[in-house]
Amino acid sequence: MILRTVLALALTGLLAGFPARAEDPSATIDLKATIALHGMPCDQVTDVKRNGDSDYLVSCKDGNRYHVFVNAEGRVIVERK
Repeated sequence: MILRTVLALALTGLLAGFPARAEDPSATIDLKATIALHGMPCDQVTDVKRNGDSDYLVSCKDGNRYHVFVNAEGRVIVERK
């Protein structure tokens, strides 16, 4: 539980601080890791659309799409689209 909390806080910091673009390797790696830590598949990030601060729409090569964001309580949320 503590490890999960630490990872969530670290990811919150990562998601808050970068402008995501599919051609930005660090952004795609961070988003792919966030999706994987939530137990969802994403073989390769192909497109990222930034909706706002800490709010992204992520498309994966395998066809999966996710909404990755930080909610009002500060938790990183990954929703399948």
